[in-house]
Amino acid sequence: MARYLDVHPDNPQPRAIAQVVAMLDDGALVAYPTDSGYALGCRMDNRDGTERIRRLRNLGDKHHFTLVCADFAQLGHFVMVDNSAFRAIKAATPGPYTFILRATSEVPRRLAHPKKRTVGVRIPEDAVAQAIVAALGEPILSSSLIMPGSSEAMTDGWQIKEDLDHLVDAVVDGGERGSEPTTVVDVSDGVPEVVRVGAGDPSRFE
Repeated sequence: MARYLDVHPDNPQPRAIAQVVAMLDDGALVAYPTDSGYALGCRMDNRDGTERIRRLRNLGDKHHFTLVCADFAQLGHFVMVDNSAFRAIKAATPGPYTFILRATSEVPRRLAHPKKRTVGVRIPEDAVAQAIVAALGEPILSSSLIMPGSSEAMTDGWQIKEDLDHLVDAVVDGGERGSEPTTVVDVSDGVPEVVRVGAGDPSRFE
């Protein structure tokens, strides 16, 4: 049975955030809110958590996992950003965008695309997600909570608790969120390519 934590959407309680971080450090898979629906998250070194996400979402080995980062400085440790991409990404963050970039050696090989060595990164504009990743001190390995057969992320913490009670270890309920997933932009070859139109305005990359 998943642990349920009700947190304030704009001013998340430090004690609740500390409990979430302790669970992540303990190997938990959690559902938590972002600025584009809820996401599944675990620590980067959590192999079991990664495989649970794959099974829950029915993902193949070419799926781009996302490293949810606290800020641009943290993001720069895990992906290679050239000067042209730097300006575009900096201007769009924080916000509902996921950027696909070449991974640095800091990213475990199993998390990157098997051929391209790329990984997704994002900086959410969401107080709860920001509080968790800042307290964790490293990116959260994440994937949008889009169930097989659906094109939209789950939006309600209590509904997630009801539906996934025995599939995740904790649900962080920060209130209802929009269902539109992030806009995904592949910048791995230096030229931005919008590969999924979502909540973020794609026109700045077209």
